[in-house]
Order: sequence, then C-alpha cells, then structure tokens
Amino acid sequence: MIEEKFDAIVVGAGMSGNAAAYTLASRGLKVLQLERGEYAGSKNVQGAIMYASMLEKIIPDFREDAPLERHLVEQRFWMMDDTSHTGMHYRSDDFNEERPNRYTIIRAQFDKWFSRKVKQAGATVLCETTVTELIRNTEGRVIGVKVDRAGGAIFADVVVLAEGVNGLLGTRAGFRETPKAESVALAVKEMHFLPEEVIAQRFGLSGNEGCVIEAAGTFSQGMTGLAFLYTNRESISIGVGCLVSDYARTMESPYALLEQFKNHPSVRPLLKDTEVKEYAAHLIPEGGYKAIPQLYGDGWVVVGDAAQLNNAVHREGSNLAMTSGRIAAEAIFQVKSRRDPMTAENLRLYKTMLDESFVIKDLKKHKDMPALLHTNSQNFFMTYPQLMSAAAQNFVRVDGTPKIEKEKATLSSIVKARSRFGMVSDAVRLAFAWR
Repeated sequence: MIEEKFDAIVVGAGMSGNAAAYTLASRGLKVLQLERGEYAGSKNVQGAIMYASMLEKIIPDFREDAPLERHLVEQRFWMMDDTSHTGMHYRSDDFNEERPNRYTIIRAQFDKWFSRKVKQAGATVLCETTVTELIRNTEGRVIGVKVDRAGGAIFADVVVLAEGVNGLLGTRAGFRETPKAESVALAVKEMHFLPEEVIAQRFGLSGNEGCVIEAAGTFSQGMTGLAFLYTNRESISIGVGCLVSDYARTMESPYALLEQFKNHPSVRPLLKDTEVKEYAAHLIPEGGYKAIPQLYGDGWVVVGDAAQLNNAVHREGSNLAMTSGRIAAEAIFQVKSRRDPMTAENLRLYKTMLDESFVIKDLKKHKDMPALLHTNSQNFFMTYPQLMSAAAQNFVRVDGTPKIEKEKATLSSIVKARSRFGMVSDAVRLAFAWR
C-alpha cells in the first residue's frame, strides 16, 4: 500500500475528477487519484456531449488523440404528444469549423483516454479502490482517506471529492445532506448500433457531422422529464430521464418510458434495424443553484455532480464538471504556491473563482426554473405538447373547413385546457424563472 503523503487526493475519475487530477499534476503537485471502478469510465456505458472549449482550457490539443465520435452541426428540439412532434431545428455549416464546438462521445472510451492523460501528467492513479472514509485530525480538518486496501490510510494536504451525485463520503462526513428525490433524476439509456453510413443517411449527415434530438412531451406521463437521442459514429445513444420523486409518486417504470419513446412514430424509423448492445441507468443532479451544497472546508473541496453542478435547463453537465474540477485545482495550486495551509479560509478561493465563472452565473440565472417545472409538470410536459400538436395539425390540414373556424376551434381548445389566466400565469412565471 502507498505510504507517502500527497499534495492532493482526488476521489473519482469522472469528468470533474480527471480535470482536477490532470490540472494539479500538470502543475507539478504530487497527486493520487482513486477510482472504485475497474478503470476510469468502467461504470459509464452511455454516450454524451462534450463541450470543446471547456476541455481546451485543460488539454488544448485534445483533438489530436481523444476518442471523439461526431461533431454536432444540428440540434433538434421536439415537443411530443402520442403520435406527433412539433419541433424546431437549428443547423449551421458554421459548425463545420476547423475546431468544432461540440462532440458526441462515449464516456467509457473518453474517460479511459482522459485517465491516461492524468497518468502522463504525473499523477498516481489507483482503480478498483474504494474510499470508505475521510480521515480528520482532532481539529476536524480532513487530512486523508481510508480505503479498502491493506494499510487503509492515505494522507494528503487536501482531498478533492469528485465522487458523483450520490456523494457518500461527503454525506457521511456531514458536509452535505443526502440529495432529495425532487432534485435528482434517474436516466436510463441504450446504445443502438448501426453502420456509420446508415446513421449519416438517416440524419442527413456527412463525414463526421452529428445531430442531437432533445424532446419533452407525453411520453413522460406528466412527470418532469426529457428524452434525448445522440448520433455517434457507429451507434445511437437514446434515453429518458425523470425526477426520482416523480417515479416514486407515479410508480412508472423508467424502462417503460424509454420503450414508449423508442416506439413513438417520430423515433421508431430512426432506430430501424439497430442492434442494442448496452443498457445503463444513472442519477443526474437536477436541483440547480439552490441545491448546491457547501463547496469547501478544512482540507477538502467538492466538484462536479457531487456539488450538484448541472444545468438542467440547457442539459449541460460535463462542461460544468470539467470546469469545476479545473478551477478547484487552480485554487489549490495557488494556496499551495503561497505555502498556506489548506484551511477553509484559504480554500474559499475555489468558491470565489467558481462564482466568477459561467458555471455559477448560469445556474444562478435559472435558479427558479427547477421548482417551476417540478410544480407544473402536468402542464409543461402533458397539456402544452398536446395543445401544440393540435394547433399545428389544425394549421396544416386542409379539409374545406374555413380558416376562421379552425382558428376559433384552436383557441377554444387552448382556453378549455388551460384557461386564459392559466396561460398568462404560466408565461409570466416562465419569463421570471428564465431571466
């Protein structure tokens, strides 16, 4: 077992943990990273979106060898009822740039690559190692961790908690409460494999171009939830996520919701003749700004999903994770460079720097959005998608009915379903939550 003391111990080898470990090690600090999986990314079988500018700040030349799937040139947003979707597409050739803005990735491959970079930077990485407890001195300061290996105790000046949304170490240590069911979503995903040329044909793509579909609607049965479809090079990542509290309330099956989404008339043709090879479920923090716990203390900082840093409104997680890991490492490096102790007073620098970044500014901007969606899920995820579909069909269907009668019928159905006051109230609350 390793006996020497480290400058920093990073618990976890996901996006935030790898970003923190790489940044610390590349600045010459003595770093130990601990991961309970067989290897970094072994617990991740899903596809995801990676935002280039955030990774560039950590590894500027990542495009040279990172396992990237497709760069995204098209984004589709769908509002769905049971038989149709009303959508908006944005596609631009500007995204066919020399240094693309967004990529789809497969986390199991990407995290393994990122971990190799961490090792090359000089960090010691131990996988299949579970941290069971934080070690604190008589003054309550974190000075190391206990692990499920012989020897058990490893010491460091500071511990970076990048342990994911469950955050058991932080919870056991009393640094934060267990995440509430209404602030955590359970997402289920599948990987559907197809030849590269078939994916390109179905989505109107060429070369390494990619497309993303994000959807809300009746498939979530009135629960707060979204569905997505990402194009990878030779596979499609598809999934559905809803709040854990809603699953508990309705007793709906996550897998049943995914099956309903997959069999929707708008989605089913996109999955024709695919081969399903992987299935996974994982938790996603959805509480937003108001769910962020204490981010630092004597001898510790918390980053990524463990810090509830996920922008549910814009479906952004990995960029916030990488940025928080990098900023935490930069703050630790500054404290270390001044030869100051890793006290809460000194590590407050991490929060100061994070507050000045887009991470907290974006989350603060939408701080009221989670509560609005959670308390009005029936309207936003059931009533309005149905009304939009009916209005669109009334507009495009030509059957000899005078247009004025169609418009009156559409307005009447909207007023009957939600009332004028209800619609104005929803619009006002949405505007205030979005501001």
